[in-house]
Amino acid sequence: MAEEKQKEPWLNYLALATVIFAISATLSTFKGGGFSTKSVISQAQASDQWAFYQAKAIKGDLYQAERDTLAVTLAALPANATAQQRKVYADKLAEYDKKIAKYTAEKAQIMQTARALEATRDAAQRQGKPFGIAVIFLQVAILISSIAGLFHQRKIWYLALPVGLVGLLYFADGFFLFL
Repeated sequence: MAEEKQKEPWLNYLALATVIFAISATLSTFKGGGFSTKSVISQAQASDQWAFYQAKAIKGDLYQAERDTLAVTLAALPANATAQQRKVYADKLAEYDKKIAKYTAEKAQIMQTARALEATRDAAQRQGKPFGIAVIFLQVAILISSIAGLFHQRKIWYLALPVGLVGLLYFADGFFLFL
């Protein structure tokens, strides 16, 4: 019979720590990916809103240019122009004023929506960054722990512990943003 080598007790702790690091790394990857996706989608939606804002601004500017031309034309009407002719110009000016006001109000609403989407993007980026950093530290800790287990070197495992703890700290920071 082959002589069985007795398992060193610290190897159980190494295995448990490695499992904790691996689970945390997996969750960090999942959560970081979710925040990354949210950031990209929010940026795309904000860009769409800014394009919509520009379209409204162009339409408003066109009405403003037409209004200005119409106002100059009204002012240049000869003195013998009838009240009916002046009323036609005045009515058209009022119509253009309403459209300009409408586009101005719409632009304000679109701008508010775009800025809210940008704030969502920024928040997702802030929340996702710690998860990305956590994955790096946790993977390095898993690697060092694996080497320690492979060579049965407790001193090497002691190097993995602080790296893993930093990873766990960033993992927790991804949820609570305390750093």
